[in-house]
Amino acid sequence: MIVTLDGPAGAGKSTAAKALARRLGWRYLDTGAMYRAIAWAALDQRVSLEDESAVADLARALEIRFDAERVLVDGHDVSHAIRTQEVTVATRRVADAPAVRDVMVEQQRRIADGCDIVTEGRDQGTVVFPQAELKVFLTASAEERARRRFRERTACGENVSLETILTSQQARDDADAARPVGAMRAADDAVVVETDGMSHDDVVDALVALVVSRGGETCQ
Repeated sequence: MIVTLDGPAGAGKSTAAKALARRLGWRYLDTGAMYRAIAWAALDQRVSLEDESAVADLARALEIRFDAERVLVDGHDVSHAIRTQEVTVATRRVADAPAVRDVMVEQQRRIADGCDIVTEGRDQGTVVFPQAELKVFLTASAEERARRRFRERTACGENVSLETILTSQQARDDADAARPVGAMRAADDAVVVETDGMSHDDVVDALVALVVSRGGETCQ
């Protein structure tokens, strides 16, 4: 069974997807980490991000695997390396390249083939897995998402205002919805889950209930 979680930045997709996969005893597919891995490899091997064909060829040649919380590229642990600001900036270029996304779609479908999996991203239910048994569009109000990011970043010692985060978040929402490929939107048959006022456990409980209602079974 395939469960997809799509939604805007700050909605808690990654946290919810990881927790859901653990609760179910299923695999978790972090598609964002896959694009980050390609961006990291391109920077590491000095492949021009302007050369879409070259980046796509690189993506096709790499072996990206997940081992628990680790991200492996050709057997090398890049879990921390892919989280740098330089890679973050490069990832948006990589993820906007149609040829690269075509390769990633193939790889994501291969990884999910024949197993129970929870996958999250921006276009998982609309493009990558249109046949998924359960598609969820996880969202929250702009204000709630900004407040969550504000708490996270100030807890890390950052000096940032809520207004700045809200403005930046709106710009990203607009950009993600307008992307020429992999645009953020809810699939026509997606279940929209609004998480305002819900705790993390509440969200995961709701997702588990949806999986069970579609015939999914937990392994724990």
